[in-house]
Amino acid sequence: MSTNASAPKSSSAPRKGAARPQPRPTATRGNKPLVRPAPRSKVRRARLVVAKVDTWSVAKLIFLLSVALGIVTVVATVILWLVMQTTGAFDGLNELISLLGTTGNNIQIDQILSLGQVALFATIISVFNVVLLTLLGVIAAMLYNVAAKLVGGIGVTLTDD
Repeated sequence: MSTNASAPKSSSAPRKGAARPQPRPTATRGNKPLVRPAPRSKVRRARLVVAKVDTWSVAKLIFLLSVALGIVTVVATVILWLVMQTTGAFDGLNELISLLGTTGNNIQIDQILSLGQVALFATIISVFNVVLLTLLGVIAAMLYNVAAKLVGGIGVTLTDD
């Protein structure tokens, strides 16, 4: 008769739910060190070609940038006029003009170039620039697309350093 069936299992058999025993590091596993350095991450590179530019997206971007440039132009013009007014530059110009030969007529530059007129002129120039720059941007995008079909476009190499 065998009594192995009722005997408890040996402790070397893995129990359900128990963690696997990890192999113990030994100091001498050949010549390999116990702790390996982390592998270096490989730098990935991708070479892409800008084969076509969307004309509508170029038009929108150029329009927004030219509107921003127009706002800067108007604000800078008004600030420049205010600086010239407060520093007395217009008085100096009036004296210079009177010295040059128009002694009979007293010309006031600041009355001819009032702040409203200068701001209006700067606004008109800015609106003209918005239209002109947007059209030039669209034409440049169309020319790029034609040139890209002929020569293949601009190559770009991207990397994740």
